[in-house]
Amino acid sequence: MKTRQAHDIFVTTRWSLVASAGRKSSPDATKALEELCQAYWFPLYAFVRRRVGSKEDAEDLTQAFFESLLSQNLFAGLEQERGKFRAYLLAALKNFLSNAKDKQRRLKRGGGQTILSLNWEEADTRYQLDARDPVDPYRSFDREWALTLLEQTVLRLGDEYAATGRDSFFKASKTALSVSQDKIDHAHIARTCGMEEGAVRVAVHRLRKRYRSLLRTVVAETLAHPERVDEELKSLKQALRS
Repeated sequence: MKTRQAHDIFVTTRWSLVASAGRKSSPDATKALEELCQAYWFPLYAFVRRRVGSKEDAEDLTQAFFESLLSQNLFAGLEQERGKFRAYLLAALKNFLSNAKDKQRRLKRGGGQTILSLNWEEADTRYQLDARDPVDPYRSFDREWALTLLEQTVLRLGDEYAATGRDSFFKASKTALSVSQDKIDHAHIARTCGMEEGAVRVAVHRLRKRYRSLLRTVVAETLAHPERVDEELKSLKQALRS
């Protein structure tokens, strides 16, 4: 029974929906793909910028890629990359860049319909902060993908706590998500939130436990097969160490 329930959960994730659509156009699959692209576009921008160097060219190419991907329902290549959304996106992007180079054409934003609204100013700031020299585009992509998954997890966790009136506690204790257990300043959190330290320890333990569970859910949404979650988590941890 557990196996069937886990399967039922995973087949309804956004990437599973897109992958199951194959080459056929589907409104639900297209919407799911849009949501995934909106959440995970920055790693592709970082990859392109590492490749072309120019901020303006990277913006133009990234926007043009998503316009092409979404407006034309380009599901080609899913057979080869259907397991991981990040693998599919990177393969599609590389193919797009290769074609753009072969045709020797400069792609400009504004020439077509802007499907995704992307914050270029914020992207440039983040790129400058996260950039490591030297680093190749592939390592940069994997690292930024891992960081984006962590960011998405924290955002969802914050929304959960805000929805239950615990927003102030979350803001005071979210640093506990990025440090080891022995580095958590429970006393400081207790003073900030006006709580007993013992109660804070219990609440922080639950926060970290929920974070780990939610991270698995976020990662699962980028995979087509549930059994690969641990494998993907291992790869992402390795990317963050590089």
